[in-house]
Amino acid sequence: MELKDITVGAKIRGLTAGRTIEIIAARPHGDDVMEVTYKDDRGVLDSQMIFSDQAAELELSESALPWSFDASADEMRLVSEAYRIELAHLFDPYLAVHTSAIDPLPHQISAVYEKMLPRQPLRFVLADDPGAGKTIMTGLFIKELIMRGDLRRCLIVCPGNLAEQWQDELWRKFQLDFKIITNDLLESAVTGNIFNETNCCIARLDKLSRSDEIKEKLSATDWDLIVCDEAHKMSATVFGGEVKYTKRYNLGKLLSGITRHFLLLTATPHNGKEADFALFMALMIGYELKPKFFEDEIKQGSNAGAGLMGFWGFCMKIVVPIVMVFVLLVQISSFFDLGWFSSEPFIIGSPIRKATAASR
Repeated sequence: MELKDITVGAKIRGLTAGRTIEIIAARPHGDDVMEVTYKDDRGVLDSQMIFSDQAAELELSESALPWSFDASADEMRLVSEAYRIELAHLFDPYLAVHTSAIDPLPHQISAVYEKMLPRQPLRFVLADDPGAGKTIMTGLFIKELIMRGDLRRCLIVCPGNLAEQWQDELWRKFQLDFKIITNDLLESAVTGNIFNETNCCIARLDKLSRSDEIKEKLSATDWDLIVCDEAHKMSATVFGGEVKYTKRYNLGKLLSGITRHFLLLTATPHNGKEADFALFMALMIGYELKPKFFEDEIKQGSNAGAGLMGFWGFCMKIVVPIVMVFVLLVQISSFFDLGWFSSEPFIIGSPIRKATAASR
């Protein structure tokens, strides 16, 4: 060891035979000599001059006390700054707003900070008019969760033509780096499952819903937040006496079950049909509605279907044969020149107009 390692609180072996001493005070005299006051394991105080060549024979049994402040100042500054940022939301409730390149509107702040953030876990339909800033509200929510340590893995599912727009908006306004899941990424995944390797990503709605292989990989993952843009596309409907589930709706049920926070974005959550809206809300909370819930709608659909089928059955049995016989008779009359059906034009108007047409 060296003289500089001899500090207050350090425990050293070799200065007294067979004993460990604790340094009480240390005063250097130049670079080669240090005067130390120490206490041995019996509590006896003593002092001694230690030279640099003698220090090489000593053994440091225990370093200085934890509060001796001999650690790296740069690391201490880095740790304290990281801890300050971690707790910043306690002192600045709008931290994401102040650290993003946006100028949010009042309704956006109200939606994120009054309605969405207090809900744990979040199961929320953000239904607002087109152009109202649903992307900005989503970015604020994601950034706030990240700063509060509540979000590490996030998946955004959107229509294919909006994937690049989402990626650009999140990076340019919130400095959030999201990768778009492409065929190249799916095939080049080291573990075989790109969703396990990527914490923040954007996936196209139809790419996920149409591929059973991708859905199987997705079902093996878990997420802190999944955002579905244009969520009304993941709808089911009651028609013809039964509930019609689409591939997109089945994807929505899968996504709802593998995430803690689930956020649906849409401008048209209700299409005027109560049963369809109930199915949409069930998708959000991951609840399977019983068939009894749709009894009235199914009965109405069955009656409407029966009426429709009765009309088409009448047409096929009565009207279509009559039309076919009429067409056949016209063809026979024309072929044999029988004159069953007059070929003269029927002219509406005055006698002068009729005579003019006849002369032509």
